[in-house]
Amino acid sequence: MEQFFLHIAWLIPCYPLIGVILVIPWSPGLIRRTGPRPSGYISTVMTLLAFLHGLIALKATWNQPAQELFIPWLHAADLDLTIPVELSSITITATLVVTGINLLSQVYAIGYMEMDWGWARFYSLLAFFEGGMCALALSNSLFFSYMILEILTLGTYLLVGFWFNQSLVVTGARDAFLTKRVGDLFLLMGVIALYPLAKTWNFTELAEWAKTAHIDPTVAALLGLALIAGPMGKCAQFPLHLWLDEAMEGPVPSTVLRNAVVVGTGAWVLIKLQPIIALSPFAESVAIFIGTATAIGAAMVAIAQIDVKRTLSYLVSAYMGLIFVAAGIGESYPALLLLLTYAVAMGLLVMSIGAVVWNSITQDVTQLGGLWSKRPASGLSYLVGAAGLVAIPPLGGFWALEELGDHLSRTIPWLLGVLLLVNALASFSLTRVFGLVFGGKAKQMTERSPEVHWPIAFPMLVLMGFTLHVPIMLWQWQLIPNWATINTTVAGGLILSSAIGCGIGAIIYLNNNWTKPISFVPKAIQDFFAYDFYTQQIYRVTIVFVVGLISQIIYWADRYIVDGAVNLVGIATVFSGQSLKYNVSGQTQFYALTILFGIALFGILLSWPFLSHLSLIIGG
Repeated sequence: MEQFFLHIAWLIPCYPLIGVILVIPWSPGLIRRTGPRPSGYISTVMTLLAFLHGLIALKATWNQPAQELFIPWLHAADLDLTIPVELSSITITATLVVTGINLLSQVYAIGYMEMDWGWARFYSLLAFFEGGMCALALSNSLFFSYMILEILTLGTYLLVGFWFNQSLVVTGARDAFLTKRVGDLFLLMGVIALYPLAKTWNFTELAEWAKTAHIDPTVAALLGLALIAGPMGKCAQFPLHLWLDEAMEGPVPSTVLRNAVVVGTGAWVLIKLQPIIALSPFAESVAIFIGTATAIGAAMVAIAQIDVKRTLSYLVSAYMGLIFVAAGIGESYPALLLLLTYAVAMGLLVMSIGAVVWNSITQDVTQLGGLWSKRPASGLSYLVGAAGLVAIPPLGGFWALEELGDHLSRTIPWLLGVLLLVNALASFSLTRVFGLVFGGKAKQMTERSPEVHWPIAFPMLVLMGFTLHVPIMLWQWQLIPNWATINTTVAGGLILSSAIGCGIGAIIYLNNNWTKPISFVPKAIQDFFAYDFYTQQIYRVTIVFVVGLISQIIYWADRYIVDGAVNLVGIATVFSGQSLKYNVSGQTQFYALTILFGIALFGILLSWPFLSHLSLIIGG
C-alpha cells in the first residue's frame, strides 16, 4: 500500500488544484444560501488529503534511493517534452512542509477572515500556491521549475492584491510582481542558454554533466549569474528585496504561507542549481556576496522598523541570505536543513504576530505593549518561534546554523563571523519585538486585547508543538550529530551571539524604567536604516528616472516622428487629390495622354538598369 501511494505521489499537487475547481461555485456567488464558508472547508479537506498522502509516501521512501518518474507532456516532430518527477525523502518532505503549513494557515484563516466574504477567492489562491509549490518540490526539470516559478509569481500578485480596494495593497502587489519579473527574465535567459550546452534540463543529468563540463569561464560566469538572478527575486535578496515588505499588505494567513515557504521556493531552485553555479568561481563569489550583504543589511534594517510585520519580512530576507551563502560555498545539506527549520519557526512567528494584529487593530509596535499577561498563548508561541529561528539549543535553528557554521569554519572562516553577527542581530531584533509587543504596560490599543479564539489559537499551538519537536525528529532521523561530535567552537560562538543579542535586547526593551522609544544613534542614522538604506529613493533617482526619461523620448519620437511621417503621407495624399481634381476636364484625349505618359514613365523606370548597362557597352 505504501509503495502504491509512493508511485502516485505525483498526484499530491493535484489535491489542492481539485479543491480550486470544487470551490468555483462559491467564487462568483452562484451559491449564496450557504455563505462562503463551505469553500474554505472544502479546500482545507483537500489539503489534509494531500498531507496524509505525503506522510504515507514518505514512509515508503525513507532510507531508499530516489526514484524518478517520467510523465509524457508534449511530443511533436523532434520536440519531446516529458515531466520528470523525483520521488525521494527530500522531495516528499518538502511537500509535507508545504501542505502542513498551508493546512495550518487555512485553519488559521477560518478564524482570521471570519468576517470576509472573499473566502472562495482567498482559499482558491492558497490552494493554487500549494499546488504550485508541491509541483516545484517534485519537479526534476529546470524548464518546468521555471514555469512553476512563473505561476507562483502570478499567485503572489493575486494574493498580495487580495484586498484590491486599498491603494497600498495595489502598490504592493504591483511591485511584488514587477520585481520578481526582473529576476525571472534573467532566469529564463539562463534556462535557454543552458540547454545547448548540457542538452538537458533534468537536474540529475545536469549535476552529472557539471562534473565533467569544460566551458569558457566567461560563459560559465554569465550562465551562473543568470541562474542566480531568478532566486534573488524570489528570495527577496538585495537589490531585488523591496517587494517583500510591501507584500505584508496582504492577509496574514497568506503571509504565513509566503514568509514560511513561498519565499523559500527560490532557495530550493538555487540549491538544485548549485552544481551549475559551481562551474564559475565568480558566480559562487557573487552568490556569497549577495547573501552576505542581504543577511547583514536586512537584519540591521529589521531592528529599525516600527511595523511588526515588516520587521519579520526583513528577517526573512536575512535568513534567505544565509541560504545563499550556503549555496555559494557549495554546501547543499546545511542549506536544506536551514530551509526546513526556518520554515517552521517563521510560520509560527507570523501566526503569533498576526494573532496580536487581529484584535489590536494596529501593526505599530510603539502602540502595542503589555500583552504577556493578556495573551499568554500568543506570547509563548512567539517565544518558541523566536527560539527556533535563532541559535538557541536544542531547537532546530541551532542545529541548522551550527551545521552551516561548521562548514564555513572549514572553507571560508571569515563568513563564520558574518553568521555570528546575523544571529546576534536577529536575536536582538526578535527580543526587541517581544519587549515592545508583550512586555511593559498595556497601552490604549492593547488595554482590551483578549486571547484569540480557537481557529486562530489551535494551528498556532500545533505549530508551536512541532517547532519544539523538530530537533527530536532530526535526531531520530540521524540528520544532526550528537552533542559529543559537534564543533564546540562554532556551537559556543552561536550560543554566545544569541545570548548577547537576546541579553542586550532584554536589558533595553524589557526594562520598564527606560522610556520608550529608545534612541541610541542620531536620527539621521536611524532613518538611514528605517528607510532601508534609502534604496527606494536611490531606485527612484536612477533606474526609475532613466526608464521614465527613455519612455518620454520614445513617446515623443512616436508622436512627432512616427505619427508625423504617417500624417505627412495622409496630408500629401489629400493635397494631391485636391490638386488633381482641377485636372478633370472631361476630354478623352487628355485622359489618354495622361495614361500614355504614366506608362512611358513607368517603362523608363523599369528599364533604367538595362539602359545604363547598354550605354556603358556602347561607350566602351
